[in-house]
Amino acid sequence: MPKQIVISKLGGPEVLKYEEYSLPKIIKDKEVRIRHTAIGLNYIDTYHRSGIYPLPSELPVCLGMEATGEIIEIGNEVTNFKIGDRVAYATPPIGAYCEIRDFPEEKLIAIPDFLKDDEVASILLQGMTVEYLFERLYKIKNKEFILFHAAAGGVGLIACQWARSIGCKMIGTVSTKEKAILAKKNGCEFTINYKEEKVSDRIMEITNNKGVPVVYDGVGKDTFDESIKSLSTRGLMVSFGQSSGMVEKLDMHKTFNPKSLFYTRPSLMGYTLNREELLNCSNNLFEKMKNGDVKTNIYKKFKLNNADEAHRILQSRKSSGSIILEP
Repeated sequence: MPKQIVISKLGGPEVLKYEEYSLPKIIKDKEVRIRHTAIGLNYIDTYHRSGIYPLPSELPVCLGMEATGEIIEIGNEVTNFKIGDRVAYATPPIGAYCEIRDFPEEKLIAIPDFLKDDEVASILLQGMTVEYLFERLYKIKNKEFILFHAAAGGVGLIACQWARSIGCKMIGTVSTKEKAILAKKNGCEFTINYKEEKVSDRIMEITNNKGVPVVYDGVGKDTFDESIKSLSTRGLMVSFGQSSGMVEKLDMHKTFNPKSLFYTRPSLMGYTLNREELLNCSNNLFEKMKNGDVKTNIYKKFKLNNADEAHRILQSRKSSGSIILEP
């Protein structure tokens, strides 16, 4: 029997359990059955596990939103894929932490021949996140300064490369000298070690007291105040994650009114609402990879049964790059 990682209660990495499960005898008409080859680990998985984000169904639940694999069976009405195709996904329904699963055809992406399965599993969700952040939510510009928190993380390193390909002067926050070196190697114009410097002061120094027009903040509580202080008048605060926790209390008038700031709390799902948007988003990422503008950076691989240890490493903020699980 195939095996999966499930949670029967909310909590820390210790609630992740490795167990056998049964597959449906009949595949739904518009779904395909995928044998996973690589599974992407993302911060949203920890939000689902801990309860920060509500789960779509009652417990027990199999976690995970990103994986690659080979189609081994298809439903009666599937038209875009065939048995043997290499495919990937980075959207709900959750349930990627398993060896084999059924998945809707409309949310699947074909893997280009020039990419390996583990490369795609390590970058698809994070890369499509950068695509919508930089190309559609706010289109970054050549020679423009922007601030991006956690520049040496999985999303951050892709952002460094993407910004460099456009000529945008990305300023990234990091926690160590080693991460600063890595971020700069990937294209970050300036780095700020938030443990040694006050981020907003350094931003004003770099921008001649103008501030930046946009801040991309996936950290949350620990960086929110400095993000707001770093923005220019009519700047945009993009809060796309909260790895340090949610901002607890907020005075809207005091926070946003003095500089007429904008605020948005986006998600990848909100920018891939239909198949056309999904394919355009993934194709833009694949084109960047084909041109060599964006490259994968796999920090570490864990066996699926060690998903708890992978979660601990991810939440420690000691990793740089992507973490993947191997079925």
